[in-house]
Amino acid sequence: MRSKKPAPPVIDLEQYAPAYLTWIANKLSGGASSAYLRAFDVGIETWRLLVLLAIENDVTAQSCSRTIGMDKASVSRVFKAMQADGLITFSLDDRDGRLRIASITEKGRALHDQILELARERERVFLSVLTKAERETLMDLLRRLHDNLPSVEKATALFLEERYPEAVARRPRG
Repeated sequence: MRSKKPAPPVIDLEQYAPAYLTWIANKLSGGASSAYLRAFDVGIETWRLLVLLAIENDVTAQSCSRTIGMDKASVSRVFKAMQADGLITFSLDDRDGRLRIASITEKGRALHDQILELARERERVFLSVLTKAERETLMDLLRRLHDNLPSVEKATALFLEERYPEAVARRPRG
């Protein structure tokens, strides 16, 4: 009689927090993008940048990339389309003439304000299954997890260096 080999280790998706965070983010983002495209002819990337511009007014592609985690090339591509649509204008930085500063226009601000109503409604319904105290706790936990991301990346790099040094050596950093 042959003995069964033990099953190889797998991730328990019911307990793996990164999976849930990814699924929630993907579904929220996909639903928002569909709704914003349908109602306002604006995708989720444009919306995210409109949000930053409404808060900061003047931003660079690099600062947007750092804040929301979009790669700089995507930010630049979306900025170009936003400029063509009259949602933003560009000026050069006074200190560094090579640096382009994006600013929201009146048209961009008006669009932001329209979409904001729908975004807040989506958030309200999404969080409606939680009490006020649970919502506050959730936001605190999410902020703490976000603040811990640099530690995750540092631990990942160390793990790879220790366990897979040949892979780390052949991969470019950057």
